[in-house]
Amino acid sequence: MSERIRAAGPKDIEALHALIEGAYRGDSARRGWTHEADLLGGQRTDVEGLTALLAMAGQTILVAERDGRIIGCVNLADLGGKAYLGMLSVDPTLQAQGLGRRLVAEAETLAAALGAKSVEMTVIRHRVELIAWYERRGYHLTGQTLPFPMHDRRFGIPRRDDLEFVVMEKRLKAEAAA
Repeated sequence: MSERIRAAGPKDIEALHALIEGAYRGDSARRGWTHEADLLGGQRTDVEGLTALLAMAGQTILVAERDGRIIGCVNLADLGGKAYLGMLSVDPTLQAQGLGRRLVAEAETLAAALGAKSVEMTVIRHRVELIAWYERRGYHLTGQTLPFPMHDRRFGIPRRDDLEFVVMEKRLKAEAAA
């Protein structure tokens, strides 16, 4: 079975929301190899936030679709010369099959087409397996950290009080960005 990767639209919001919540939080997320369920409870995002994200200039959510069902997604923000990658989500029952790698590669191709010289992301510092996965894809830790929005329930309910983000970056190949 192969999947098709395309840009998301407003009709995809409900399916995107279900996918993202299931990949990041709760018992369903624990079926995958990496998740935030032990670090955060509550929601990862909401329908309103996804709707607003899709409506923003410079934002693209790529979705992977198989047999008419959304099974993965990634968000790419064009920041003018740099891109931000986030919200990589793969159905937990389909993880470790290369779909996340394909979504990241497609997002990097889009970033280069938009003129980005690098792609940046933030990852919760405690997600060491995920950080290592991104390092294998060419991303490196910048040494910069950012605070986690501990008291903003829109991003979840922290299960520990020492959450913070690490910043990772990947320089895109000059010929890909030209």
